Amino acid sequence: MWRRWLFADQLGPHFLDDRKQPVLLIESKAVFRRRVYHRQKAHLVLSALRHRAAELGDQAIYLRAETYGQALRKVHEPLEVCHPTSRRALEFVRGLDRVIVLPARGFVTSLADFADWADGRRGALRMEAFYRFAREHHGVLMQGDGPVGGRWSFDTENREPPPKGGRLDVPAAPMPTEDDIDAEVRADLDRWEREGIRFVGRDGPRRFPATAKEARARLRHFLRHRLAAYGPYEDVMLSTDPWLAHSMLSSSFNLGLLDPIEAVRGAERAYRKEGAPLTGVESFVRQIMGWRDYSWHTYWYFQPGRRDSNELGARRSLPDWWQDLDADAVDAHCLADVLAGVRDRGWVHHVPRLAVLGNYALQRGWRPSELVEWFHTRFVDGHEWATTGNVIGMSQYADLGRTTTRPYVCGGAYLHRMSDYCGGCRYDPRTRLGDDACPFTAGYWAFLCTNRPRIPANGRMARAMKQLERLDDLDAVVAQEKLRGSDPP
Repeated sequence: MWRRWLFADQLGPHFLDDRKQPVLLIESKAVFRRRVYHRQKAHLVLSALRHRAAELGDQAIYLRAETYGQALRKVHEPLEVCHPTSRRALEFVRGLDRVIVLPARGFVTSLADFADWADGRRGALRMEAFYRFAREHHGVLMQGDGPVGGRWSFDTENREPPPKGGRLDVPAAPMPTEDDIDAEVRADLDRWEREGIRFVGRDGPRRFPATAKEARARLRHFLRHRLAAYGPYEDVMLSTDPWLAHSMLSSSFNLGLLDPIEAVRGAERAYRKEGAPLTGVESFVRQIMGWRDYSWHTYWYFQPGRRDSNELGARRSLPDWWQDLDADAVDAHCLADVLAGVRDRGWVHHVPRLAVLGNYALQRGWRPSELVEWFHTRFVDGHEWATTGNVIGMSQYADLGRTTTRPYVCGGAYLHRMSDYCGGCRYDPRTRLGDDACPFTAGYWAFLCTNRPRIPANGRMARAMKQLERLDDLDAVVAQEKLRGSDPP
């Protein structure tokens, strides 16, 4: 039996074929030298890797080295490895002797099945079409030849405004209990910082699972206690409740601790046997076997240069206050709170990432490739395959609609409707010009004006473009936003 080399994002039992299969685990210090990671992300990755080594015991060889190459020189037996999750890692393992690359795991649809589906289509590859294919292909939430409930998506039902009282009435998700391994990781990271390896963000208690056992416990709790409230309020943003009813399992999927099909089937059982509302179940399933799989597959299906796409010509570099997560430099309540969430937890849910962080960066004209790197390194669940598609395609519209129909850009009115941020903020979401002008409202109109020649005409943008033509202060708004530049709002 060949020894299975597991990367730090391939740590669940579904990455092994046999419970007794010999394993190789490598902790490379150079990984943390090459990029500036969030401190809590580094902690989670190392904790998960070391916990897996402890679980496997004598079944695993665990090597700590400066580089993967140095560690592999100590291993003289043939190795096999599941398809890595980045192009750089795949190129590395394919160049090694004595290493066989196996098909990818940790996703619902295979790379081959996606390629067959995509090769047979004309025009843009939309997530909605892939999601329907995946549901049919895997037989998830189906009733005969059609979807349960008669619809493929219940997204329009999942846009409830913020609940009164500023908090959802759902039990808090179970948090991990740190142990001796976490204490060792924290001490090592402290030492690495003294040696010159730089991290950003605040250290804090580990909030996300580092073992398959912890991940499954959180999944069970979510399906039993939080799933019903997830759907209606998934687009809500609250300064008083950052977690809402989200599963907080993205890092568990992306570290390979949790098999996504296990979560999908669990949600389906909750609907069929326990009466969980279809709106929430379908939305959760769509996020996993829809968006997550779609991001993975388009990362590999499209050309390697997609990460550098910049069709809107965004040229500004990310400012230092953004890179360093300096939320205290920001007055705008929404951006300050979300940036503080990244600083303090290494995590905010998907709507603040899009509607606040990505939206602001898009309006300011920041380089998409730098944002890919930022989302990759500043979030505990960030990986290159995930951030490339979500930033280049959905968030920054840098490929002019190859995967989305319009730029994900919005003004202060949407943020006011879907959050509690605007109350008490020094900026007025209804104002686009002057000292009280909301940077998102002004930035929205300035973005549309500046990029009007580049954005392809489509029905979803028609209304906004007609409104743009009626603004009599547009030139002044554009000039105002140019002066604001990349300064913290």
